[in-house]
Amino acid sequence: MKAIGYRVPGNIDREDSFVDIELPQPKPAGRDILVEVKAVSVNPVDYKVRQGTAPLNEEWKVVGYDAAGIVTEVGPETQFFKPGDEVFYAGSIDRSGTNAQFHLVDERIVGSKPRTLGFAEAAAMPLTSITAWEALFDRLDVRREVPGAARAIVIVGGAGGVGSMAVQLARYLTDLTVVATASRPETSAWASQMGAHHVIDHSKPLAAQVAALNIGAPSFVFSTTQTNRHASEIAELIAPQGRFALIDGLADAGLFMRKSVSIHWELMFTRPLFKTADIDGQHTLLNEVARLVDEGVLRTTMTERFAPLNAANLKRVHKLVETGTTRGKYVLEGF
Repeated sequence: MKAIGYRVPGNIDREDSFVDIELPQPKPAGRDILVEVKAVSVNPVDYKVRQGTAPLNEEWKVVGYDAAGIVTEVGPETQFFKPGDEVFYAGSIDRSGTNAQFHLVDERIVGSKPRTLGFAEAAAMPLTSITAWEALFDRLDVRREVPGAARAIVIVGGAGGVGSMAVQLARYLTDLTVVATASRPETSAWASQMGAHHVIDHSKPLAAQVAALNIGAPSFVFSTTQTNRHASEIAELIAPQGRFALIDGLADAGLFMRKSVSIHWELMFTRPLFKTADIDGQHTLLNEVARLVDEGVLRTTMTERFAPLNAANLKRVHKLVETGTTRGKYVLEGF
């Protein structure tokens, strides 16, 4: 089967940062399904792995997590899918990635593809949907009130992949006032299109801008990018006893002690990495996202597509995503 991989991690400008290769087609066992990959999207985790993770017990490292495709074979213990089913999913960081014609994945972290979306539009959604959903409803528990605080959430990085989904979920599935951050006209407009009630500029101090909205101190903050840069402002603007979720690093958690703010890290790979007792929660979650898409509540966050899926185009998209200035998600389709 065709695939895209590398032998040595490093900079995307290296000639061998990605190479078109041929690999044996894998066979499913247990609860794995084999998916013919039709489209993938690129997330920051893709380039972070490519920059620093060497192949382990294999000649080539294949990255890629988001995918949409068609089930071609199933393992003997599968319960959810059969050959011919159209699916979308985000894979697991400890397994070979989706930048391949065929990919093995545990069916318990796979959802049925939205019927109203093509493969490319669907491939933009799994990782960011899972991350945003788990952050809002599992980590922050946004449906549970913070006493005396405004029913509001600030989403830092509201135009990025995760931010785009978090804004939609918070706007259309909760009663929260949604404040997104962005810094350019096009990203501000995108965050508004996703459903943000207010958009503020994260190139300027955040706390004063939130105060100027006259909505009160927000109960929740979800930081999707550059958390350390904004940490002191977040600590100032969030309500006492508020809840703060993030997906990157935090150098000084002590900033939040005075207000007894609880801090929640979200990593959507935790369930598949540790085979948690609720691992099939991601199957349920993605099926719910698909239902909401088909009902017109949620929309894909794909903004650009590239074809075919080969080393040259994958290099191009990695380079774009590494800038940290993209809107929504970039998708590659078709080998």
